[in-house]
Amino acid sequence: MIAILDYDAGNIRSVEKALRYLGQETVLTRDLHEIEKADRIVLPGVGAFGDAMGHLRHYGLDRAVREAAEAGKPFLGICLGLQLLFEESEESPGVPGLGILPGRIVRLKESPGCKIPHIGWNSLHFTQEGRLFEGLPEGVYAYFVHSYYLQARDEGILRATADYGVTIHASVECGQIFACQFHPEKSGEAGLRMLRNFAEV
Repeated sequence: MIAILDYDAGNIRSVEKALRYLGQETVLTRDLHEIEKADRIVLPGVGAFGDAMGHLRHYGLDRAVREAAEAGKPFLGICLGLQLLFEESEESPGVPGLGILPGRIVRLKESPGCKIPHIGWNSLHFTQEGRLFEGLPEGVYAYFVHSYYLQARDEGILRATADYGVTIHASVECGQIFACQFHPEKSGEAGLRMLRNFAEV
């Protein structure tokens, strides 16, 4: 069973729908016992970093995420869910992230041809082999919606980047922790393949 964490963030139902389309048993929950029983955990979300961290703490889900990471349970962070795994964000100064992975979230800067927020399809460059991308070709397109992006301190965890005026750290993998800035649930057949790959880890 895959537990999808419910912490009042946007875009959670579309992730649930995509996983169910793939035949996965899912539960949308903030119940700590349900999360503990789950085989895999997904932290999706769209919204503000500071608000999201407040909601995670309010429901005790920050502890649940850390415990899952320590236990080596397969975990997938999507969009805001990726950002929350890191230490801090320029969007919410003074609000610590989960700090499970080293790095910070910074604001995209507008440049010619690159409006903020970054909304739409962008190709991925695979920096090294990643289990999330098994069976997918270099340059595959994924769908992004964001104004902030990851700067990972340990580039050894990077699995994919995207170019949008800057090099976006688009996906990371560290042990059983996977995360992506883009939305696999909105990225067509390629995105469904990524979600299936995660479900089969």
